[in-house]
Amino acid sequence: MSTEHEFFATCPLFLEDLLVSELESFGAEPLKQQKAGVSFKGSLETAYRTCLWSRIANRVLLPLREFSIEDKDQLYRGASLIRWENVISAEETFAVSASLTRSPLKNEQHAALVVKDAVADYFRNLTGSRPDVDRNQPRALINLHVHGTDAVVSLDLSGESLHRRGYRLEGSSASLKENTAAALLYRSGWPAIAAEGGAFVDPMCGSATLPIEAALMAGDIAPGLYRSYFGFYGWMKHDPDLWEDLWDEAEQRREKGMNRIPPVTGYDQDGKVIPRALENIGRAGLNGIVHAEKRELNALRLNESWRGSGLIAVNPPYGERLGDVENLRSLYRSMGDLFSMRFPGWKMTMITSNEELSKSTGLRAEKVNSIYNGPIKCVLARFTLKDAEADIGKKTAVNETPLEERVSPALLAFVNRVKKRKKHLAKWAKREGISCYRIYDADLPDYNVAIDLYEDKWALVQEYAPPGEIEQEKADGRIREIMTVLPEVLNLQRSDIFLKTRRKQKGKAQYSRVALTGKREVVHEWGSRFWVNFTDYLDTGIFLDHRIVRSMIRDMSRGKKFLNLFCYTGTATVHAAAGGAKSTVSVDASKTYTDWARDNMALNGFGDRKHKYVKDDCFDFLKNSKDRFDLIFLDPPTFSNSKSSRSTFDIQRDHVSLIKLAAARLERGGILIFSNNFRKFKLDEKALDKFTMEEISEKTISEDFQRNSRIHRSWKIQVKEV
Repeated sequence: MSTEHEFFATCPLFLEDLLVSELESFGAEPLKQQKAGVSFKGSLETAYRTCLWSRIANRVLLPLREFSIEDKDQLYRGASLIRWENVISAEETFAVSASLTRSPLKNEQHAALVVKDAVADYFRNLTGSRPDVDRNQPRALINLHVHGTDAVVSLDLSGESLHRRGYRLEGSSASLKENTAAALLYRSGWPAIAAEGGAFVDPMCGSATLPIEAALMAGDIAPGLYRSYFGFYGWMKHDPDLWEDLWDEAEQRREKGMNRIPPVTGYDQDGKVIPRALENIGRAGLNGIVHAEKRELNALRLNESWRGSGLIAVNPPYGERLGDVENLRSLYRSMGDLFSMRFPGWKMTMITSNEELSKSTGLRAEKVNSIYNGPIKCVLARFTLKDAEADIGKKTAVNETPLEERVSPALLAFVNRVKKRKKHLAKWAKREGISCYRIYDADLPDYNVAIDLYEDKWALVQEYAPPGEIEQEKADGRIREIMTVLPEVLNLQRSDIFLKTRRKQKGKAQYSRVALTGKREVVHEWGSRFWVNFTDYLDTGIFLDHRIVRSMIRDMSRGKKFLNLFCYTGTATVHAAAGGAKSTVSVDASKTYTDWARDNMALNGFGDRKHKYVKDDCFDFLKNSKDRFDLIFLDPPTFSNSKSSRSTFDIQRDHVSLIKLAAARLERGGILIFSNNFRKFKLDEKALDKFTMEEISEKTISEDFQRNSRIHRSWKIQVKEV
């Protein structure tokens, strides 16, 4: 059994060095590290150990013959020269797979068929019978690889890719392959962390691939133990006794190692994936060892039972499949802040397809590697988490040099502008009883952001798209400067300053979810209270520029039946109810926002008896409703996809029909407040000549939005008396 063979193990790109380390631990002699694989020399035991224990390899191939080809006839002849009776039995099933690179042969299925015919004809000529083909799970799988004119025919000892361990029946669209997850753990130093008793946490665990692989690695559990099939089962030189000995050894090591697995936990805010995660954990035999539960990102806490440091590994949305890259910046920023504050001293590893997103965490990566997640080329960034709040306190105590002496002249101008506006507007806000207001709105061209202050507790920084002539790298640098000085300028913790990136939005993007923390805070406005969310959406839940419009609605609502179209989070509805409205109806196509509106009303003590919430397209509602109202607030988006008969809604194109439909629902003498945020909007007064229209835009722009006086335009509309 000491006979040496030459093998070739395949693996994903950029993981070849990890595979070399594994092969050496199995007793192999690596011969050549190649692209997506390693050739090595070893005994039959070495090959078996690789199939049973490798966490990185895809396949283990035993080359049978190498030859040159120019066409299918030469491929047939070359495959026919192999002594197939020494490889497989005529009584067993087989199949052929093929891969072609820069080959004169163009069709992989056709090339595989040529080799299949060569094998079948060989046995028919030799014995008068031929083995049957089984494409699903053949007893022997033959592999053909052709690069240029060089062909290699091999026996696939693995049978199917080794990343398919057997414990996972299915994963989500963003699931990591098992060997990619293992590579992430190796690169993160997880074996050493686990050996010291460090815990493992995956805050976005999905189907629990990372937690399971972490437990297998920490518990010295062979990933091949979950498989019932290997390609060498149909090999004529297969040694069942040797394989059984290695299997028994692996089971003994598993039994011992199970007691050494440190705390391994997976969380996910999507409760629908947790049952699948638990099923996978059960199939891996890790019930009671690997824990998985539904938990919002913001609810993550360091468990007191976790001793020492640990590892956070996360596979967040990239933008390619699960979200828009620009809009994901706030999610990555919140992860950086949250993990630093709650897991100080831990290691963190993040896989993402966009290195700029990993930089959005605000953390400095200690090491970055390339890695593939399926077909997507990604980066694997590794960090050591430091206590963000402790760092802020340390910097404040140690750095006694005035801020004015530590920044560039351009940044100093920005700092002085923010300080001046904040001081001026704080006095105004106090007089007006306002607690949420804008203190900066792209006042200086080099710092193209808006800054809103909420309750003197939180700040929202909204980055506008830079002009075309400004390089993105330069714009990102200015944002980093802003976020560096704002904690000191505003006297806030960095974790309470939130960054959003604004781009021109289409459809429902302005209302779409971009993060998953679920954290809400309460803010106040003229005696009413509202839930806001600083992380999960482009907007927080309250449009600060509309506060005067809401005040008007409050003053006009006593005894009135009020309708709020495109109600968003129902802030105008709350003010109408607070003003003594007889009844209210809030309509929005999004259940998220009708639920949010209901929550805002409940926060202010308004039940559902006189107040209704309708999830519906506003056009459809107006067409189908028979109710009439004394006061209607109509604040549609500039553009959106519509669920009505029209395919889209465009405020400029469709405002006439929308206003007419809304006005038709007014009681005699009723008032329609119409507003929108399209800066180039032109009201078609000629088409609306049956209405009296008073533009009230100037009256509705408050002190903090004077620099941006066209942030919205508003009209008071009534039906002309006949």
